[in-house]
Amino acid sequence: MTEVAHDAQPQAQPPAQHAPEAADTVELLGLVAHLQHVAFNRLAEDARVAPTTAQQLELSRLAAAAVDRRDRVLARVVELGGEPERCLGAYARLLEDFDSRTQPSTWWERLLRSYVADGVSDDFCRIAASAVDDRSRALLLEVLDDAAHANLAVGELEAAGAQDEVLVSRLALWGRRLVGEALGVVQQAMSAHPALGRLVTRREAEARAAAEEPPAAPAAEAPAAAADGAAPAKLFGELTAEHTRRMSRLGLTA
Repeated sequence: MTEVAHDAQPQAQPPAQHAPEAADTVELLGLVAHLQHVAFNRLAEDARVAPTTAQQLELSRLAAAAVDRRDRVLARVVELGGEPERCLGAYARLLEDFDSRTQPSTWWERLLRSYVADGVSDDFCRIAASAVDDRSRALLLEVLDDAAHANLAVGELEAAGAQDEVLVSRLALWGRRLVGEALGVVQQAMSAHPALGRLVTRREAEARAAAEEPPAAPAAEAPAAAADGAAPAKLFGELTAEHTRRMSRLGLTA
């Protein structure tokens, strides 16, 4: 009986073996869950104001799917010992400034805002997810790889732009404004939540180790850089490159 209890104990508390890493993972899961929560609200509002019934139906379906993705991520938070409500609450005000500064004036601007903002935030979360445990990473990548809303936006914007060159020019300017604001949100998130910076730093350190490259800075300095919100230039280079690719898909200049 003693041997059975001794063998069972480590299996009952796996997160305690890597508490700091698990806590950082919970922070990222909380961010992704919050983004899905925000997506639900935005998609529901988009469905309300969409110009056609077909668009209303599709957007309402996408809103429901966002709720499902949010709850799957929160279930993983619980598995790691986190509190779902606290995780969502920690990011409650993250997008307030972005929303206030990027109020769309047309349906097309509304579509592009979601396309750009979701794209940048999802790209950041994918990068950070590369440094978490395998199970959490698989879940996050599955959630973040859902492209249904992006495909809808691309279809709508491409069709509109093909008939209106003035609209194309306006949307290109709008997209440049949006990406600047979206990158600012990434910086703000990393500054307010050092765990996100640690994940990015860990990911870059692992990539250098795999390539057998010398570290860019002494290992002791990396946590401090993440803690004070300094975002690696490489990170923003990757996010900008992916944004350019998405805008090119629309035929818009980034």
